[in-house]
Amino acid sequence: MNKAFDATARGLRTFASDVADGFFEITHNGFALVGLAIVFAALALVARPDLRQTGEEQLMGWLQSRKPAPEATDLEPTAIVRTTAASPGDLPKQQAAVAYWLSKKYRVAAEPLSVLVAEAYQLGKRTKLDPTLILAIMAVESSFNPFAQSHVGAQGLMQVMTRVHGDKYESAGGTLTAFDPVTNMRVGVKVLQECIARAGSLEGGLRYYVGAANLDDDGGYANKVLAEHERLLQVANGRNPPTTTAPIVRAQPIPIAVPPKPQQAAEPAVADPQKVALLSEVS
Repeated sequence: MNKAFDATARGLRTFASDVADGFFEITHNGFALVGLAIVFAALALVARPDLRQTGEEQLMGWLQSRKPAPEATDLEPTAIVRTTAASPGDLPKQQAAVAYWLSKKYRVAAEPLSVLVAEAYQLGKRTKLDPTLILAIMAVESSFNPFAQSHVGAQGLMQVMTRVHGDKYESAGGTLTAFDPVTNMRVGVKVLQECIARAGSLEGGLRYYVGAANLDDDGGYANKVLAEHERLLQVANGRNPPTTTAPIVRAQPIPIAVPPKPQQAAEPAVADPQKVALLSEVS
């Protein structure tokens, strides 16, 4: 009886050993076949780039089909239409250089600046004004903040007096479009053209633009604009002036004193609010 059990045990051990050896052999040969298949596939993809591209497309399609659906949000898929931004890489080299330089100096993203720079060059071409002059005025007036507002009500990138030049915004939809960067630029350039034509010179036009034509001093406004204009011209011409100059602050005209009344001490009077009187005449 014991001999029968021993024989049975030996037979089971032999069977198990044979099965294990066979599984190892099959597995070993299988991995070898898989390895060979991978090598041949790699060689085929190297030799046939079209097959590699087709495979990549199919794999990407398979992955995309299994990508989970995006979470529901209240964002509009058409919001890009309202975005005032573009890639600086799409601009001509000269304009891209100006956009990057302004971005670095005024710490404003290059993408929205790209739209403003491109618009300035288009406006300059239509109006015969140097586009870097338009950009220089925006730099001095608002440091490229499209929502800027002065204490006398000048608004937007070019600080146009909205209540004085409201008629210029009518075709765009009303005075609220003063906060649309491109619309504000176009209206500001119209006002600048009128100021230059009225003064007969660029420097004089800048004094009219800032509301200092009847004052003894414009607070250095024209010089600041022209200095920034010169720096931007250098950038446009391939040079790289420093961007670490002191921040430009909007100039304020110096008040004028009113002549004293008879038999009364002279009392200084503050000038009319900046830009209001002169720009009313320009409009």
